[in-house]
Amino acid sequence: MQPLRIAKFDVRSPLFVGTGKYATYEIMQQALATSGCQVVTVAVRRERLVDAQGRSILDFLDLAKYIILPNTAGCFSAEDAVRVALLGRELLEKQRNPGADWVKLEVLGDKKTLLPDLVGSLEATKELVKEGFTVLCYTSDDPIAARRIKEAGAASVMPAGSPIGSGQGVLNPLNISLCLETLKEGDPSYPVIVDAGVGTASDVAIAMELGADGVLLNTGIAHAKDPVKMAAAMRYAIEAGQLAYRSGRIPKKRYATASSPFDGAISHIPGE
Repeated sequence: MQPLRIAKFDVRSPLFVGTGKYATYEIMQQALATSGCQVVTVAVRRERLVDAQGRSILDFLDLAKYIILPNTAGCFSAEDAVRVALLGRELLEKQRNPGADWVKLEVLGDKKTLLPDLVGSLEATKELVKEGFTVLCYTSDDPIAARRIKEAGAASVMPAGSPIGSGQGVLNPLNISLCLETLKEGDPSYPVIVDAGVGTASDVAIAMELGADGVLLNTGIAHAKDPVKMAAAMRYAIEAGQLAYRSGRIPKKRYATASSPFDGAISHIPGE
């Protein structure tokens, strides 16, 4: 697969994997390694960086192997998201991780739906761009909202396949396609990453077959009965989906088309 370019970052794998919700850090380590991902997302809020035993998640991430993408998960205002992003940059600068200057921005509307707040997302995007961040912004699958966020300076727009953690997959392929068309108009290399709602490998393949440049997921692996095996499935799905998109699928037709043509068919066997 060709590297995915996001601003100054060249990413080997288009599969971005989260680090939350795993039963143990050890299982997380195995799943990340099996997924083949290079970028891992980490929620910056302090309570998510340390487990019940007081162990830091950063002790279980090989910073020579992974690029950490800090995210503002759990933020419900632009002000809060900007504050958390700045804390994340400070933390990663101390770790000398090359991902210190980028952020996965989430500004959520409420705790029940975890749907994005467009007004807050726009406000936070503009402020973080001023602060020198490379912003990857989570949003809805509304193409107009996606365009507004790109215009605000986001280096990548991340439309949701479905609500966070729902496992419903890509609920509206048409809207994702419209987001892709809108964001890539005049700028075909602009990176669009489908984020949220992935439940299984076929969801990843569908997103990539639509033309997405990558997929970000967490719960689909972390809460699978066997996270390590599911991580392998997600890895194969992203490769298959990307290859299928680049191969060019056949058009859908209303009626059947014979695999073997009727014209010129042999009407009799020679010698009979």
